[in-house]
Amino acid sequence: MSDPKQDMHDWWRTGIIEMEPGVIRYRGYPVEDLIGNISFVQMIWLMTRGELPGSGQADLLDAALMSAVDHGPQAPSIAIARMAATCGVGLNNAMASALNVLGDVHGGAGEQAVELYQDIDALIDAGVSTEAAVAEGIDGFIANKGEFLPGFGHRFHPVDPRAPRLLEIVDDAAAKGTVSGRFASIGRKVESELCSRKGKRIPMNIDGATAVIYAELGFPAPLARGLFCLSRSVGILAHAWEQTGQGGRNKGPMPRECLWTYDGPAKRVVPGQD
Repeated sequence: MSDPKQDMHDWWRTGIIEMEPGVIRYRGYPVEDLIGNISFVQMIWLMTRGELPGSGQADLLDAALMSAVDHGPQAPSIAIARMAATCGVGLNNAMASALNVLGDVHGGAGEQAVELYQDIDALIDAGVSTEAAVAEGIDGFIANKGEFLPGFGHRFHPVDPRAPRLLEIVDDAAAKGTVSGRFASIGRKVESELCSRKGKRIPMNIDGATAVIYAELGFPAPLARGLFCLSRSVGILAHAWEQTGQGGRNKGPMPRECLWTYDGPAKRVVPGQD
């Protein structure tokens, strides 16, 4: 027979936080010992992975999170944050509105790129040659999820300035033994395969480069999207706060002088009114 009191205690179970009056421990570490001794990035790792990272691992994660904080008001999430701020809502509402659009198309490419890299890596582990594994991985992704390969190409940047720098940092970390460099190699080989297929270079973008880092660090693919949301929330907050200071009321996606294109029926008469 179950114990009703214990059943209440077990209603929620977590290995993340232990808390009672006067006590707060994260993954077993007293909060007072963590404060001032570990960084926010290290805390993210501890909370999501259960252990504290090495300094090199923390530096890599920090670089990935820092690099993706913002991409300007043309990005839907940033535009929504700014529009929401002109509607009289608070910063938390503006941020929530923006974060809610980070889905498969806007915000999900990093997760999908990690999946692609991990699928290719699994094929290589199974004995498939690297070249064949890359081709099979690309073909499988396209067959299952469509023609847009996540992590490569950019509608604004011929070469995304963030990606080469992130790969340099990964190469340095691999040289120091912090990571294997395996996924950096896979990412570059995907880029080469795309170039062969398209007849032109389609460079790795920010999503492909951060996915290399997340895969090198051993993060599960779904967490890559969550980490991107953490990163982009910084830019969302900054834009919402700036827009709050600039003022403006009910600003839509374009100025009132620039109306949308109407392609419906021409003006017509309501039946019975002629």
